[in-house]
Amino acid sequence: MSYVVAAMYKFVRLPDYETIQPQLLEFCRSQNIKGTLLLAEEGINGTVTGSRESIDALLNYLKSDKRLETLEHKESLSDELPFHRMKVKLKKEIVTMGQPNIKPIESEDVRVDPKDWNALISDPEVLVIDTRNEYEYQIGSFKNAISPDTINFREFPAYVKQELDPEKNKKVAMFCTGGIRCEKASAYMLEQGFEEVYQLNGGILKYLEEVTEDESLWEGECFVFDSRVSVDHQLAEGSYNQCFACRRPVSEEEMQSDHYIVGVSCPRCVEETTEQQRQNFAERQKQVELAEQRHEKHIGEKVQVKN
Repeated sequence: MSYVVAAMYKFVRLPDYETIQPQLLEFCRSQNIKGTLLLAEEGINGTVTGSRESIDALLNYLKSDKRLETLEHKESLSDELPFHRMKVKLKKEIVTMGQPNIKPIESEDVRVDPKDWNALISDPEVLVIDTRNEYEYQIGSFKNAISPDTINFREFPAYVKQELDPEKNKKVAMFCTGGIRCEKASAYMLEQGFEEVYQLNGGILKYLEEVTEDESLWEGECFVFDSRVSVDHQLAEGSYNQCFACRRPVSEEEMQSDHYIVGVSCPRCVEETTEQQRQNFAERQKQVELAEQRHEKHIGEKVQVKN
């Protein structure tokens, strides 16, 4: 069977988010849904997987709360189960920018639908910014997009203050995987005085779903936060593996390197870990392989990358 992978988010005030958590976790487990959902006073965010029926049941369950009636969600399919546990976590922010007081803009003026995105980013006066982390940008991005070279989203405000200028950068277009990071990034930039700020509505995943490959300005693959590691333009599982040590995507070429040892290291991180850490990783990988030989799932075999 194919599993439905649903990425969802909604910025909305949920003062009772702590009360919601145990009920939501129980419901997901009753439907045999796996993945992670984040709850905060500012809303909900996460990615989960399950059967078609179970994902539909979850969406109906969430949207039965009037505050979540317009919950955003994108879907793709996976031949293998990309998650092995179900978690519902309580957070200060549903996407961590270190700016909990920044509220996403309600206006539709900042949102650009996929069908109109190509025209916007082809305008030479528009600065196109990939708000994702550097390792995500490296395996695929939009033509002419620049990367803030961030390790995590907390660094984005510093990048804006140091590298951008409202007087020079009159028009800015931003994008991310599913749209959630841009919700906060666009609000932050407008607060900093930037006049025209736009975001790709629904993110890269929605663009790949709606824009045909022959018309697309997307280049490469799109990093996703589950065991598929990346998806191609058809939203099928991509060609990248993942390094357990550093969580970065690893290309087929990098997998040929002497520094790539499954579960232990890759060319990018081999100098970043200690000998003791590599020994620990090697022991863990041994346990994974033993579990596979017994046709069992090692609970830590697939580790979700954190943004």
